[in-house]
Amino acid sequence: MDKVSLVFVSHSADIVKGIKSLLFEMQPEVNIAVAGGEDDGGIGTNAQAIEEAISSVYSDKGTVVLFDLGSALLNTELAIELGEEGRKIRIADAPILEGGYSAVVEAGFGSDIDKVVEAAEKAREMQKIPQR
Repeated sequence: MDKVSLVFVSHSADIVKGIKSLLFEMQPEVNIAVAGGEDDGGIGTNAQAIEEAISSVYSDKGTVVLFDLGSALLNTELAIELGEEGRKIRIADAPILEGGYSAVVEAGFGSDIDKVVEAAEKAREMQKIPQR
């Protein structure tokens, strides 16, 4: 069954590689790609690398992108413009790790792209410490 795929964009290659590793362990049936850091190993994001990551896992059910900091959003938006027109790609306004966890679980259930984005974005309200 085709599932919504995920792309993680960070200024740090190590961060997104770690997130991909963690989430793959939880849901190996969901295709995940990452784009992070600059070619020289430095901190930053690159629209072309993001577009390549999106294209590498794009699914007919769509692809959801999560990012870490502001300029990663700008480069993600540019990457989407650089890619093929008409693709179903959504950017989730969610914390990259907690939102990614929620998104990969929802995608693993075979949910549509809207439900995957909604699950990711609900993570903004997730409490890590129970109310006492």
